[in-house]
This record gives sequence, C-alpha cells and structure tokens, in this order.
Amino acid sequence: MSEKQELIISKREEAKPVPATVVRPPVDVVEDESGLTLSADLPGLAKDRLQVRVDSGTLMVEGEASLDIPTGTEPVYAEVPPLFVYRRSFTLSRELDGTKVDASLKDGVLTLRIPKTEAAKPRRIDVKVG
Repeated sequence: MSEKQELIISKREEAKPVPATVVRPPVDVVEDESGLTLSADLPGLAKDRLQVRVDSGTLMVEGEASLDIPTGTEPVYAEVPPLFVYRRSFTLSRELDGTKVDASLKDGVLTLRIPKTEAAKPRRIDVKVG
C-alpha cells in the first residue's frame, strides 16, 4: 500500500460525525439617516428554519441548516457536523424602533432593516433672521 493510500485510509477513519456546531455568522452593519441595515451570511438556511425576534431591546437571529452529504459518499478530510446552528444577537439602542424590523432572506443572505425612532431621526431646523 502506498503512502498516499495509507493517508486517505487514515483520514477516512478519523472523519466521524460530530454534534451540531454553533456558528456566529458574519454581519455587515450599515447606518444611514433613517436606520440600520444588517446583512448576515447564512448559507444553506431555509426560511422555515429561521427565527428573528426582538425581546427586551435585544435582536436575536437563530436558525438551523443541515449539510446534505450525497448518498454513497463520506467526508474524508474533515469532521462534518450534521447540523449548523446559526446564532447572533444585538443590543438595540433606544434610537432604534424594534417594533418595525423588516427581514428578508435571499440567496443565503438575511437582510434586516431597523428604522430609527422619529425622535432619533435628524431633522432640519430653520433659522430665522431678525
């Protein structure tokens, strides 16, 4: 048996299923005059496995995604978790209106729009002369 074949067999023996892995997804946060836009990368996550909620000023994003391994194949070089649990939370400032969060999921990217409260939005003040 060649050294390369031994390595493949050795790696195959080491590759065992592991429990669910909690993933803290990367999130881009952009602020403008009217609020915040958050974009979270959640590859493999279906809408029905996603939960977004606001509770006591905390925005929570949670979801489960499974990795489908084709029948007749097995992981060779890495332990592959059967389930990924995405979890991320954000503390909302008083300037943000947590009751008006808008969420959309497209191509594995969750986009959240959180508007500012009316009192927190910038407003123009006219200056009078005289």
